[in-house]
Amino acid sequence: MTALSDSKHKTAQVLSRQYGGSTAEGWVGRLPRPWIPYVQLARLDPPAALFLIYLPHLFGLLHAAKLLHLSFLEVFRVGGLLLGGSLFFSNAAHAWNDIVDAPIDRQVERTKGRPIARGAISTQAALAFTGTQALGAAAFLLTLPEPATAAATIPTMVGTAYYPWAKRHTHFPQLVLGLCLSWGIMVGSAAGGVDQPHRSPALWCLVGSATAWVMIYDTIYASQDLTDDVRIGVKSMTVLLRENTSAVLWGLLAVMAVLLSYYGHLTGAGLGYFVITVGGCMLSLGTMIAKVELKSQASCWWWFSVGFWYTGASIVLGMVWEGAIAPLFLSPESF
Repeated sequence: MTALSDSKHKTAQVLSRQYGGSTAEGWVGRLPRPWIPYVQLARLDPPAALFLIYLPHLFGLLHAAKLLHLSFLEVFRVGGLLLGGSLFFSNAAHAWNDIVDAPIDRQVERTKGRPIARGAISTQAALAFTGTQALGAAAFLLTLPEPATAAATIPTMVGTAYYPWAKRHTHFPQLVLGLCLSWGIMVGSAAGGVDQPHRSPALWCLVGSATAWVMIYDTIYASQDLTDDVRIGVKSMTVLLRENTSAVLWGLLAVMAVLLSYYGHLTGAGLGYFVITVGGCMLSLGTMIAKVELKSQASCWWWFSVGFWYTGASIVLGMVWEGAIAPLFLSPESF
């Protein structure tokens, strides 16, 4: 009986420390008490949510940097503006998600401690917060050098507004989320100066590969709630697939590998890109899929919150190598 109680206590601790939970540790605990629920609402600790939104924008910008030979200072400047905009957009998107999901969150063990669900923030206050953060994102958008960037964000905004309802309508909310996040590649490319990025087959390959990536890590994330989702009637790929989830994750990884490779082919990438990006993604995600225990909430959370960094870094480093470092060794001046 003691062992069972200890197990439940450890599980409760894991759930409370997830972003959006009720625990305020580290730097969050040093903030004024009224601010803490809003930090939790925005999923700022840990910052996984922010970078899952920002990284696709960075992928798109790095594509533009190679294609248009952008200077380091220009990439740094635009990248900083995209990071600021991603921060405010992330805050708004997660607040909106929790407003719509509050009735469900109150019925799920993992999410019942979120600020709106537990009553720490009212729906009206959360709506006001969402509006201010959306305005902040728009302010950063207007500072970007390419006016066409604003138009490129429309699919993301529409998809993000719909996403909280996807789990009520389809077993593939992970696909909806994947398309929402991965469209940031088009936004980042437009911000870097690529004209009509949606016409680029290479960028569509990059969007497709990033969508498969999101579907992999979000399916693992959603596995934490399988029992509650089945009871409540919430849909997800995990609910649909059950024991076949792992096999489908391996299939998505294969799709991702093919699309990343074809992107490299279309952009004339060298060996470094295929080793760092394609190889790195296969190694990091392959390890995640092989090691994660889909029936363990702690394991799913750890691999989601930690594992995605290695894949994101592999894509960024491979693109930086291809666009900025490899040319130094291949230019006539280097011989």
